[in-house]
Amino acid sequence: MSRLLALTLAAALGAGAAHAQSHDHGQGPASDAAPFGPPIADTASFSHLMIDQLEGRLSVGDGSAHWSAEAWTGADASRLWLKSEGDVRAGRVGEGRFEALYDRPLASFWDLQAGVRADLDSGPGRVWAAFGVEGLAPYFVKLAATGYVGERGRLAMRLEGSTDLRFTQRLILEPRLEANLYSRDDAARRTGSGLSDLGAGLRLRYEITRKLAPYFGIEWSGRFGEANRYARAAGEAPNGATAVVGLRSWF
Repeated sequence: MSRLLALTLAAALGAGAAHAQSHDHGQGPASDAAPFGPPIADTASFSHLMIDQLEGRLSVGDGSAHWSAEAWTGADASRLWLKSEGDVRAGRVGEGRFEALYDRPLASFWDLQAGVRADLDSGPGRVWAAFGVEGLAPYFVKLAATGYVGERGRLAMRLEGSTDLRFTQRLILEPRLEANLYSRDDAARRTGSGLSDLGAGLRLRYEITRKLAPYFGIEWSGRFGEANRYARAAGEAPNGATAVVGLRSWF
């Protein structure tokens, strides 16, 4: 009886060792294998391009085209962001903004960004050092706050916020708000000190696929202080609403 018990115990121990080695995938003895399998490759690099707004803006006696896009490349802990925004009206490019930012995680759902911004369009160019934070606030509100330091001590700040309100899995309403503030007037670029301009919009999009979504909506924009006066002097309406029709896509 004792001999039969010993043989049974030896067989069980041998089967357990063979089972451990079969899960080792040729990595050596079972004791050397990671307890939960191979490590996650979170250092791999990926890339993403988001064309957030590619639209026409229509109002009485006026019209323009507008774009807003961003792209990033890198790993979870270190990324390069490229951002661009501007509009085209009557053959002239206006409010052209291009940014290159280095991005690092700051906290859960929040990133710290630093880099350079260039204002490049039909007007005089400006170059700024940029630093800010971007992330996801409660209730899935996307927020970004970026500060800028320019030539001769010029300072600026840009604030952006948006969220998605889903009626269905495909039909989505996006409220959006953005504001630009400056420390000095800049007549050449028609920006004023303090709150220079404010934009608010509602866009209703239908996602044909996750990567392709046409939309329509309304955009209101207003200029304040000296920026208001510069716009009037140039024959532009300093504030008003426009209908928008566009396409949103990502790759």
